[in-house]
Amino acid sequence: MQRRTLLLSLPLAMGGPALGLAAGTDTEDRPEQPKGYPVSLAQMQQAVAKRFPRRYPVQGLLDLDLQTPRLHLLPDQNRLRAEMAVAAAGPALNRVHQGSFDVDFALRYEPSDRTLRAHQLRLARLTFPTLPARATEMINLYAPTLADQSLREVVVHELTAQDLRAVDAMGMQPGAITVTNTGLVVGLVLKPL
Repeated sequence: MQRRTLLLSLPLAMGGPALGLAAGTDTEDRPEQPKGYPVSLAQMQQAVAKRFPRRYPVQGLLDLDLQTPRLHLLPDQNRLRAEMAVAAAGPALNRVHQGSFDVDFALRYEPSDRTLRAHQLRLARLTFPTLPARATEMINLYAPTLADQSLREVVVHELTAQDLRAVDAMGMQPGAITVTNTGLVVGLVLKPL
């Protein structure tokens, strides 16, 4: 029990912010931020940009080209939203049609490669204003699969070994991920004994 108490107090005693820990505030003007490892929206946007654009064929009839998503924070839902421009073209269409594709998702930590990944995807919207109704219906049938293929397990941030060295030395590991108004905070929990 003393080890747990000591470990929980160490990050603050050693200067939490120097370890990459988000410090809470006691002012009435700002609500207290959760404590843990902070990840900014800009860092996540940069990581996601490395994995796009992507192309997905739809039953040999057309191709959907997804551009780099623009990420948005949804702190009230503890989720992120990805908004992407998408172009549909192929033998079933007489020209390229521009649309948009929105998906929201939760995050999980993957310890094998120290990454934060998208999971629990929900299709929010897929629209093509210039497509005929029949083509739109076909694409919407494929939309949940497209959401799953395009963003499931996409890495939004990778923690480095250096990021985790001090945390590991204290017997802790990444835990719950909280979406805030400015980014994410990866909580720290004690490693199992």
